[in-house]
Amino acid sequence: MEALNLLLDGFAVLLTGKTLALMLVGLLLGVFVGVLPGLGGPNGVAILLPLTFTMDPTSAIVMLSCIYWGALFGGAITSILFNIPGEAWSVATTFDGYPMAQQGRAAEALTAAFTSSFIGSLVAVLLITFLAPRIASFALRFGPPEFFAVYLLTFCSFVGLGREDKHKTIISMTLGLLLAAVGMDTVSGRLRMTFGLDPLMRGVNFLVAVIGLFGISEILLTMEERLALRGHAAAISLRVVLKVWREMPRYWATLIRSSVIGCWLGITPGGAIAASFMGYNLAKRFAKNPETFGSGRIEGVFAPETAAHASGTSALLPMLALGIPGSGTAAILLGGLMVWGLNPGPLLFVEHKDFVWGLIASMYLGNVVGLIIVLTTVPIFASILRIPFAAVAPMIIVSCAIGAFAIQNAMFDVWLMLLFGVVGYVFKKMGIPLAPFTLALVLGNRSEDAFRLSMIGAGGDLRVFWSNGLVGTITTLALILLAWPILSRLGAMLRSPQPVAGS
Repeated sequence: MEALNLLLDGFAVLLTGKTLALMLVGLLLGVFVGVLPGLGGPNGVAILLPLTFTMDPTSAIVMLSCIYWGALFGGAITSILFNIPGEAWSVATTFDGYPMAQQGRAAEALTAAFTSSFIGSLVAVLLITFLAPRIASFALRFGPPEFFAVYLLTFCSFVGLGREDKHKTIISMTLGLLLAAVGMDTVSGRLRMTFGLDPLMRGVNFLVAVIGLFGISEILLTMEERLALRGHAAAISLRVVLKVWREMPRYWATLIRSSVIGCWLGITPGGAIAASFMGYNLAKRFAKNPETFGSGRIEGVFAPETAAHASGTSALLPMLALGIPGSGTAAILLGGLMVWGLNPGPLLFVEHKDFVWGLIASMYLGNVVGLIIVLTTVPIFASILRIPFAAVAPMIIVSCAIGAFAIQNAMFDVWLMLLFGVVGYVFKKMGIPLAPFTLALVLGNRSEDAFRLSMIGAGGDLRVFWSNGLVGTITTLALILLAWPILSRLGAMLRSPQPVAGS
């Protein structure tokens, strides 16, 4: 009841004309930066952060957080319409969202993405509201061994639960881990695999790779079809939205499972990217017809979007309660709080109750208003599919180039994007999955740092990953998932009837 009373006080702080106007502006800007490949929520928040320095802290943080919510919604748009992830965590959405668009079901896919995003965020906000103290103390227990165990769990679940050829998955993931090691070693400070190129000192940017792997490679594949560039028709109505909403209860297990995974990986933090991939893989694993995933199954949109948005929202909890940012955007917001003279941590909930609960209230209202905005603008985005692809392709290439350049203001990234486009084209022709590659590329550095710090602290003793119940449970679960294909095969052999001797 105390939490409810404080939340109502937060709504009282929030419901002013000025704050609501800033919320609306933030959501629209967020959708815009989410649609642009390579820009995304963290960059959008970082670019617009200086504009808020003259505002009061509550108005500023509400606007910036709404930019984040809008980017979460908008990242799915280009993923579904053009197979180009607008956000890093939207990669898994392309697996079934883009095939749905190709089948003329773009409106259904977008509605499913927006609605599941809303559900994932809502679950995370409820968690922040009612379980903040306990979850904060739980996250405080995480050190390098626990972080590495979470990353190991993500990698192992992808290999063990994935339906692709295991050797191709491992090849793809190994190449991603290799590229993740390019640049400066964060532990020793030495340069690795830069080949004398100064731009490679900062490593291979994940978003640059994603734009090339998915955007440019798709255009190359289309050009291969003798320039048979096809446009797609799409229409939307209230009937389509209601149809998707009526179907959602059938997937309640997927929505709940993805929400739990997202909240867990957001708080620990494993990250929205890992959450989206894990949510997708588990949905595929527990489905009655897993072979239909990747061909335009709506559950393949529900799962990653719910998990990613639950993770992205719940990542704000350790930032507020402990001062530990759970994501890149949370780190930027943390810097903004310090600029405004607010020190995130347990005392923030005591000394600045109005601010904290006003922010939490904005999460509720921002998600509701954001869902309404994106649903009402779905016809605009769906109508893009009516344009012949021959006219859209040059705009996509220019958009990709602008997005790649804007990430670090480096022309080298544009050339790198084109190189990854060729790599993605070759991978698709050879049947090598792109998802393990992109997952390893983004989590490679983090997992390596966590592993090496664990080894330094334990004197090289691998038993550190079973040093307590928490890290031991996660590590053991990771190894079980890695060996899941073998265990499943053994289980099937044991369950099968044995031939009777002499029969």
